[in-house]
Formats: sequence, C-alpha cells, structure tokens
Amino acid sequence: MPFRLLHTADWHLGRIFFNVSLLEDQAQALEQLVHMARETRADALVIAGDVYDRAVPPADAVRLLDETLARLALDLKLAVIAIAGNHDSAERLGFGAALMERGRCWVRGPLGAGLAPIEVAGRTGSARFHPLPYAEPAEVREHLREPDLPSHDAALGALVRRLGTLPDDVPNIAVGHCFVTGGAVSESERPLSVGGAEQVAAAHFAPFDYTALGHLHRPQQVGERVAYSGSLLKYSFSEAGHAKSVSLVELADDGVRVERLPLTPRRDLRIVEGQLADLLRGPAPGESADDYLLVRLADTGALLDPMGRLREVYPNALHLERPSLEQSGDGRGPSREQLARGDEALFADFFREVTGDALSPEHQAVLQEVLAGLRRQEREAGAPPPAPAGAPGD
Repeated sequence: MPFRLLHTADWHLGRIFFNVSLLEDQAQALEQLVHMARETRADALVIAGDVYDRAVPPADAVRLLDETLARLALDLKLAVIAIAGNHDSAERLGFGAALMERGRCWVRGPLGAGLAPIEVAGRTGSARFHPLPYAEPAEVREHLREPDLPSHDAALGALVRRLGTLPDDVPNIAVGHCFVTGGAVSESERPLSVGGAEQVAAAHFAPFDYTALGHLHRPQQVGERVAYSGSLLKYSFSEAGHAKSVSLVELADDGVRVERLPLTPRRDLRIVEGQLADLLRGPAPGESADDYLLVRLADTGALLDPMGRLREVYPNALHLERPSLEQSGDGRGPSREQLARGDEALFADFFREVTGDALSPEHQAVLQEVLAGLRRQEREAGAPPPAPAGAPGD
C-alpha cells in the first residue's frame, strides 16, 4: 500500500535578512505547510536539517517551531522526523527528543543519539526512516571509532555501511543534510567544508527507496530517488528565480512519485533594474511594491538619496547597487571563486610562501581538525557578525 510523506528542509527559523526579521514570512509559509499536511493526508513530514538559522535561535523562532510541531504531530496526528543541519546546534535541537517521540515527533540531533531506524505506520502503508543528522567528519570518526574518515564523503559512506543490509518489507527512506556532488548551489548556503571536501557521492544513497535531503536551497533531484526539497523561503537574492515548494512523495509498489506543492511567500524576493526615474513610477503589472528588493540602478550621474526615494514607492527595498560606478581593477575584492578555495587552500599557500614546502599529510590532518573545531565553536557562539552592506549573507 502507498505511503505518503511531505519532504521539507532548510526552514532557517529566526533568519535575519539585511537586518529584517523573516519570522512573520516563515510563520505564513508554515501555515501553508500545515494546510498541505491536512489536505494531502500525508503519513509523515520530514524536516531535513537547518530547522533554525543559527545554533542559539531567538525565543520567537523556538516558539514558532513549538507551535508548528504541536499542530502537525498532536492536532493532525502526523509523524514528524527532523534532523540537525549545519546551522543547528545538534544538542539544543535534540533536547527533549525522548519525550517528543511519544507524540510521534522524532528529532535527531547529535550522532550520539544513535542511528536507529524509525518505524512509521501510516494510514494505508508503513515506512522505515533512517536519520543521518549533519556531523563533521571528526565527529563521525569519534562516534564510529573509525580513524580513517578524512572527508564528508568518507564519513557518510561509513554511516550508511553501519546501517547494514536494509530489510525490504517496507520502503526505506534516508533523511540527510549534505552537499551531493552535482547539486546546484546558491549564495545562502553556508559552506560545510573547504574546497570540494564537503561534497558526497549520490551513490551512497543507493540502498534507499527515497532520500530526503537538506542543505541546498534549490528544489532539485541529484540522483535516482535522491532529492532536495529546497528551502522554505528565498534566503538570498541569488534565489530570486527559485520557485519554493514542498515535495509530496508517494512510495508504492510500482515506484516513487514526487509532486512539488508550491509555497506562496508573504513577500516575494526580487531583483529590479533600470533608471531611477522609471522605477519611481511604480512596479510593473503583476508585481508587488511590498516585495523585498535588490535594486540595480543604471544611472551614471549623481543622484540625491536614491534609496530614500525608492523606499517611498518600495518600502521593502533592502539593497541598492550601481553597477556602472562599481570599482574595477586591482582594488576589486576577492571573487566568489577565489573565496570558494577555502581556508585550507589559503593556509597551504601561506605555508608554502613562508617555508618553501607543501603541507605534509600530517600537517593537513592537524589543520582539518583545527578548522573543524573552529566551525563547531562558531555554531555554538550563534550568528556570525553582520555582513557588510551588499553582502549576501551565509
């Protein structure tokens, strides 16, 4: 008999975007999600990581999650499976997990909570969920007591192998938070590691009937029966062209069917371009003046308070760019491609410049441990310092 689940991820509750709280926007999107759960009569709902936007979320974000989970699990009697992502504090997210399981709400934060499967009986069928919460390779090495796991790919492979042979009496569903090779990225995903060391192969998920992933914010399929639902809202202007949705997944004897149920944002997030005088005439037909906007002005001459004038027409204009006046040449800041090389590559260049030698494998291992520790400290400390004007955020 078919089993139906709603696949979501990357809620990022408590997100601040250009100094604007998105909590009301998130509450409106979650209201739609509750309605979808009621109308589709789904058997389960998955939240594949990054439930919160930072390790220490604001109180209002915790309250919104509490209210939403209560409506889903208690009012609608829906099984809920949530895992920690790289933005979450695994320990904080997992607080009270044993008590919540009694209400059919399974929250898996730290790996120490175990990789035990979750058996869910639905209205017409059953399924077995295998939560794989986000963890640094060093954490996986410690948890599995396997010292030779240098990368996210190796760590994930070891975790899946530890599950053993999966019984095929009911569909097996993996829930993970990772960067699968070949996935399309946006500017709002915080890097998991340096260079390409964060990427994992889709082939690791071959044993599962469906893999519900989080981390990449664009809805996409990255392998056979392996998919990202995408984020709840648009969290950077690089996502302006995305269509956000919730994935309705039906697993039956004849295969897997996925339908994307669209989410309508409280305010859209758009990029508008043109001369100031033209933009001040108001939005184009079918567009809202209340949307969150990145404005790119084509004017080349001096302008008096262009942002103040724009906000008289577009009250939620968030950022202004003037491409024709941007600095070029040697004074230009590092490109996204240069920054993508990561801390490890930059330190390796510095080490070679100072010593004349390349980093040895032993040095690289120590450096990776140090960087992993710094990333853990950053997550525990909460949000990073505010981004400078024009920066997309993490």
